[in-house]
Amino acid sequence: MSAGTSEAARLVEAARSMIGCPFLLFGRNPATGLDCIGLVAACLAAIGREHFAPVGYGLRNRSIDGLLDCAVRSGFVPVSGPLRPGDIALVGPAPGQHHLLVIEQPRAVIHAHAGLRRVVREPVAGELDRIMHWRLGPREGA
Repeated sequence: MSAGTSEAARLVEAARSMIGCPFLLFGRNPATGLDCIGLVAACLAAIGREHFAPVGYGLRNRSIDGLLDCAVRSGFVPVSGPLRPGDIALVGPAPGQHHLLVIEQPRAVIHAHAGLRRVVREPVAGELDRIMHWRLGPREGA
């Protein structure tokens, strides 16, 4: 297993460990609550990666262009093609809404669900309507 695959698997395991954590907008602590950005940040912290979580967003946003560089600064590389375990997908569940999902496997995601008020694992039926998606890049200096 390559170093990248190993880190992706560790990211998925970190996300699995957070299933059931409460949802909290702007939450960054699994004990008190996470939003979708907080889930990704907490997963990165759990695998020893630095993270740069954006601030100044809401449940609905006209534009998130100024927030997207946080993914690259946190060690993710934009990719296309099939989703792999450990990838992060950006989707738009409703107009003005943007949401991050941790890909557990091609047909299942882990995410902070505002409606259910907790981090959940959900099956995916069909293709995700992705706006963007990222994969962990190599560690700095690796």
